[in-house]
Amino acid sequence: MLTMAVPTAMAAGTTGISEGKKLVLGTSADFAPYEFHKVIDGKDQIVGFDIAIAKAIAADMGAELVIEDMGFDGLLPALQSGRVDMVISGMTPTDERRRSIDFSETYYKSKQVIVVRAEDKDKFPTMAELENQKIGVQKGSIQEEIGQKIAGAKLTALDKISDIVLQLETNRIDAAILEDTVAVGYLDDNIVLAPAVPDEEEAEAAIGIRKGNTELLNAVNATLARLKSENKIPQMVTEASQMMAGKETKTPNILEVFWQYKSFYATGVGYTLLLSALGVIFGVIIGLIICWFRLHDAAILRWIGTAYVELIRGTPMLVQLMIIYYGLALTLSINFSPLQAGIITLSINSGAYLAEIFRAGIQGVDRGQMEAARSLGMGKAAAMRFIVLPQAFKAVLPAIGNEFVTIIKESSIISVIGMVDIMYQASVVKNITYQGLNPFLIAAAIYFVLTFILSKLLGRLERKLSASDRR
Repeated sequence: MLTMAVPTAMAAGTTGISEGKKLVLGTSADFAPYEFHKVIDGKDQIVGFDIAIAKAIAADMGAELVIEDMGFDGLLPALQSGRVDMVISGMTPTDERRRSIDFSETYYKSKQVIVVRAEDKDKFPTMAELENQKIGVQKGSIQEEIGQKIAGAKLTALDKISDIVLQLETNRIDAAILEDTVAVGYLDDNIVLAPAVPDEEEAEAAIGIRKGNTELLNAVNATLARLKSENKIPQMVTEASQMMAGKETKTPNILEVFWQYKSFYATGVGYTLLLSALGVIFGVIIGLIICWFRLHDAAILRWIGTAYVELIRGTPMLVQLMIIYYGLALTLSINFSPLQAGIITLSINSGAYLAEIFRAGIQGVDRGQMEAARSLGMGKAAAMRFIVLPQAFKAVLPAIGNEFVTIIKESSIISVIGMVDIMYQASVVKNITYQGLNPFLIAAAIYFVLTFILSKLLGRLERKLSASDRR
């Protein structure tokens, strides 16, 4: 699998703009009006004035713009690993970030504000009242650095601005630090600005470029200089703000949300099933191989099998995903796509658990079965294939079914790297509708339907295989 996947992954890497004339942009599309999801002509699109600037850069370079949506804290690793060519996400060029990447000239300035619930507006007249309070910030942002300077503040750092606002609405935090331009999209009768204002200079936004890519850096600065001379950036900000202000005033119920965005969820279901199916297939293959290692007479093979099982079961799947998606790109320049990384992660993870399931099933078969087969002249391999494995498979089928169900649910982890599965689409719908609960209730219902159907099918198979035992 790796032999077939690596050449494709290497070809998909972004090593230079001249390759295919594609300019790959990394962004976190939950930062209106900088970048955000919006349904236009029935299609989900990422818009905002950052995106408008990126399109201008691509047009000046004669390149096709490709947008990669991911978590804000994943933007720098994606840029350093060559997965994207540039990052535009309202990012402030701090000294710490400059040690990792290069930045263009600044293109926008904004101020920081404190957002609170309407009933708490008078509680925070100055920044002093925010001490020892629970404050929401975006992970890896300049707002997080501001929050860290507030004495005794208990910070809740999340990837998405919409999640931070949801934390505020549900009384899990007392206040949130946002950029003024971004905060406008969330202000209403319940969420308002506090009188307190962070004692910080205006935050500058710049475009991140991989270190050493001076050709792209010069091209980006040239486009920014042109846009500034033509006074285009304020116009882009105004247009993006108008699109952001066009959100629905009527709150649709859960059925209306599902029907309106059914195509989003349908796409997510397709990718989830693809991830799960391939993860199961390769997981079974890996599991059988590792199981064979674990039961082999050679000590070195038993050690390899044991080490694999203990290592994979002893580390979180999210860590394994980060190593495969970002780690291999940074160390070996192997750039797997989100789909490839997801399949590989699910396969190697489920393979460890399936190996132990298979081993338990094989060892549960009476040893006399093997001895009887050998006494009839069957070889060890034939006896294992025709006598032991069929019995073992029937014994462990319920456990295998549980693992299959688990894979479907755990595939949701892959959404953190931009895989368009059910959870990713639910987040997109949440960002479009500004609803924090309904999109995820729909996702939960879809997961339940998928796992329920799979459980019933496996149950029928189990009953069919055990029919002979009742005769």
